[in-house]
Parts: sequence; structure tokens; C-alpha cells
Amino acid sequence: MMNLDLRGKVAVVTGGGGVLGGSISKSLVENGVKVAILDIAQEALEKRVGELEPFGRVTGIPCNVLDMGSLEAAREQVLTTWGGVDILIKAAGGNLPGATLAEDQSVFEMKIEDFNRVTDLNLNGTVYPCLVFGKAMAQKGEGSILNIASMACYSAITRVPGYSVAKNGVSIFTQWLAMEMALKFSERIRVNALAPGFFIGNQNRAVLIHPDGTYTERSRKILARTPMKRFGDITELNGLVHFLCSEQAGFITGAIIPVDGGFSSFSGV
Repeated sequence: MMNLDLRGKVAVVTGGGGVLGGSISKSLVENGVKVAILDIAQEALEKRVGELEPFGRVTGIPCNVLDMGSLEAAREQVLTTWGGVDILIKAAGGNLPGATLAEDQSVFEMKIEDFNRVTDLNLNGTVYPCLVFGKAMAQKGEGSILNIASMACYSAITRVPGYSVAKNGVSIFTQWLAMEMALKFSERIRVNALAPGFFIGNQNRAVLIHPDGTYTERSRKILARTPMKRFGDITELNGLVHFLCSEQAGFITGAIIPVDGGFSSFSGV
């Protein structure tokens, strides 16, 4: 029988106030994991902690994933509270309107300031937490890091150049850090990434759903390339999260695993 029991483990989830990080946090808390939720948005953080406290042990820590000092302070708080870090899930990220091209725009009209902000948040916002919490895992000799990649790591997706560049950086950094941890510290420290397909959330709702609730042309293109012919439900990521963080995945590291209804494997014909 497959044992995915994570009870008693300590997980840190960045961006836990958001939809993706919140769903993962809830799934972990409900299954006996002690979860420290990190988020820069104080109101969203407090709301998420309040929602999850009835289900298990959870704490909220205000934190900026682009500030090493903020991350180090969060790490020390987790270590003081629960004595270690077993799991790091890096869910903070997203896109900005200024870095998303309209259908009639070219890349030369993109706001470079927003391009920089998006690449910084998604790439460095992954690298920095991995370095800070990965150090605690290196000292302990075990742990599981799980990053969030994207379908943009498999092929070019129109209109999102900054997000695509950053997520491809996340992909190769995941593989690089997996190598580094196993070779220099411990084969029991594993680093993997999920590559979610298309899920309707706050950051992409406007480009996928019309105000009247019907699908946009972009949605129809996505579904035409998705063999399952539907968008994913955010909770459909949770099973893979549990597996990759469990001992059952003990020989899996450096993997970028799609959860996409077949989008990345389908040629369209």
C-alpha cells in the first residue's frame, strides 16, 4: 500500500494567501502537516490562517520573498516554533497587466518596468526562498522543495513574455538545485517542480472569461489544445504535491511534472 502520510512534517508555503498556495496549504493542514504560511499581503495572510486554524496547526508569517532578511527572519521563526523545515512549497508568483500584451500589441510596446517586476517576483521569488530554507534542509540532511513552473516551460505562449522567461528560469533552477543538493549535501534533499496547465484564477480570469461568464477566444484556443477539453481545478494539484513531498517519491528529483490535462503532450492534430 502506498504511504503518503505526511503527519507531523513542517511545511513552509510562500504565497499561501493566494489561491494556489491557499489550496495547497489547506490540503496539507487537513492531512496533519504543520504549515507556516508566508505572504506579503497581511490581510490575505490573516484571512487564510483564520480559515485553516480549525483544521490543524498553522501559523502566518508576514514575509517578502524578494527580501533575504525577511526570509531569514521567517526561517528562524519557523525553526523556533517547530524545530525544523521538512517541506518548502514556493507558490508566490503571478503576472501583471503591463507585462501581458494585448492582442493588438507587440513585444516592443510592453512596459519594461512590469517585465522586470514579473521576472523578479517569479524567478528571484523562487530562488531566494530556496536558498534560505534550503540551507536549513542542508544542515538537517533531508527535505523536499517544490517549485511552481508553467506550461510556458514547454513551448511559447503568446502575450506573456515576462512570465514565460521567469518560469523557464524556475524550471532550470529547479534542476540545478536538485543536482547541487544531492551532490554536495544529501540525496535525501529533493527539488522538483509542478508545471500547472490552465486553471482559472484571479490573475488570468480577465483573459479567459468574458464578464458574462462565457469563454474568450484565448480560452477556446487553450481547450482546443487540451485533450481533456476542460480547465483544471486547483485542487487537482494537491495529490501530486503530497506524493512528491512523501517518501514514496524518494528517487524523484529535478523533475518538472505537468498537471495539464494533456496540453503539453498534444500537437493539436
